[in-house]
Amino acid sequence: MLLQGKKVLIVGVLDRKSIAYAIAEQAQQAGAEILLTSFGRVMSITQMTAKRLDPVPDILELDATKPEQVEAVCKEVEKRWGRLDGLVHSIAGAPNDALGGNFLHTPFESAAVAFHIGAFSLKTLAVGMLPVMREYGGSIITLDFDNSTQAWPKYDWMGVSKSALESIVRYLARDLGRYGIRVNALAAGPLATLAASAIPGFRDFEDLWHRRAPLGWDIKDKSPVGKTACAMLSDWMPATTGEIIHVDGGYHAMGAEIPPQQEGAIP
Repeated sequence: MLLQGKKVLIVGVLDRKSIAYAIAEQAQQAGAEILLTSFGRVMSITQMTAKRLDPVPDILELDATKPEQVEAVCKEVEKRWGRLDGLVHSIAGAPNDALGGNFLHTPFESAAVAFHIGAFSLKTLAVGMLPVMREYGGSIITLDFDNSTQAWPKYDWMGVSKSALESIVRYLARDLGRYGIRVNALAAGPLATLAASAIPGFRDFEDLWHRRAPLGWDIKDKSPVGKTACAMLSDWMPATTGEIIHVDGGYHAMGAEIPPQQEGAIP
């Protein structure tokens, strides 16, 4: 019961394939009490998904690009719990013309949308939840796809936004550390989600990632990400902040694909 007694707000649960759902499921199993958020036309999907969790969590209305809604959620959290121990930021998005190899022709307006949703919203949420976190401290985690040193095919302005997200993690870690609040990113390998299916060429990563990662990689298995997120939300990483924690089978550390091991080879 790694998160026994912890109060955690999870932003970004959509369907059962979403990474945020895996985190929510693992967090409950670890003893956390959770709240979810959703808004607009996807609210009904989140509501159906939440029914599969035990106990069924409440869902608060929240568009993370709207500060007034963030403020309203903070007040509701304070009313219910009096504090917030953990915040999970699992949202991103970009217009079609900001993805798919259109990098050179993407207008600023579309790039700005990708940045606002996928990166700046972390700052908005972190600052918005500060009134219910500053007294007791806690953990803020965001989901990343490591982009600080590499350009990925067809990821385009979403990749740029993820690079910005990593930088925002470091600056938030700097400014929120005085309150005992840790801010870290979890860089997961490619996983089969609804959001990923909207990225052109996503399936091209599947075989490549499994071959190159020394531990292998299963795009359908989100449990490693959920378990790592629970560790990051717990009290067992008390002096870790401003970090990117990789959960990708080791792919990020390899310079080339791992060749198939020959039978009888010395380990």
